[in-house]
Amino acid sequence: MIGAGIRTAPAHLLLFERLIDLIHTLAPDARLCFSTSPDSAAQAVLRWVQP
Repeated sequence: MIGAGIRTAPAHLLLFERLIDLIHTLAPDARLCFSTSPDSAAQAVLRWVQP
C-alpha cells in the first residue's frame, strides 16, 4: 500500500519512484495498491487481497 501522501505530492516523486523500484526488485510478484485517502486504504487493499 502506497498512500496518496507519497504518491501525489510532487516533492515526494523521487521517493515514490524509489519505493516502486525497491518493491519491484525485492518482491517482483507483489501486488501494488494505491489509496487516495486514509478512508480508502482498506478498499485499495481489498481490490487485491480477499479476506
